[in-house]
Amino acid sequence: MNRLALPLMAAAIALPTSALAQDIAGEISFDFTVGTDNRSKGASKSEGDPFGLAAIEWSVGDFYVAAEGESIDHSTGSQFEAEINGGWRTEAAGFEVDLNAAHKWYLDANPGTDDDAWEFTADVSRDLTDRIDARLRFQYSPDSAGGTRSWTWVEARGRVRVHDRVRVSAAVGRREQVNSRDYTAWNIGADFKINDHARLDLRWYDTDVTNPSAQYDEALVAVLNLGF
Repeated sequence: MNRLALPLMAAAIALPTSALAQDIAGEISFDFTVGTDNRSKGASKSEGDPFGLAAIEWSVGDFYVAAEGESIDHSTGSQFEAEINGGWRTEAAGFEVDLNAAHKWYLDANPGTDDDAWEFTADVSRDLTDRIDARLRFQYSPDSAGGTRSWTWVEARGRVRVHDRVRVSAAVGRREQVNSRDYTAWNIGADFKINDHARLDLRWYDTDVTNPSAQYDEALVAVLNLGF
């Protein structure tokens, strides 16, 4: 439960602010997520343990800013990651584009460790049919937290809507890192729309890492997301 305490506290603080949303220009949204494993770029950020996340986003037109906090198990000794990010979403020639810059802090990291990082993301997606869509993602950090220096992540994902409430998807990505492990990761699974605010994702993750630790080991992961 210690891993979930800070994200759930953030959620409790964020909820009352929703009453103010109608008085602010643009749109405000909230996301709360819990899951059996915190997976990002195919690897576990929680060493295979459950996690919690809370986020708030404010958008005006194509532009947005967001803040979030999530429980992790990082090499710096940090158990909590805080993030502020901003970006631009638009459509052009049938493609959806999302460009994002994020700054992350790793709270209560061990003294002397590198406890913050910049991360830049470019997503390009397109509806191929009324039921099939595809996305290409490119991410880059000039200097990650901990001992890792710069890295890149490139991922291709495809999704098929098999029911009004069910989408099946698969993705494969490659991460190249300076002063850390290079690896290829993939996943396959489905997300289920429970109602207008809740979704459940069930997904199998794996990597090409030989004799993997919990960070890179294969796993079946369940994630519940609530959005308002």
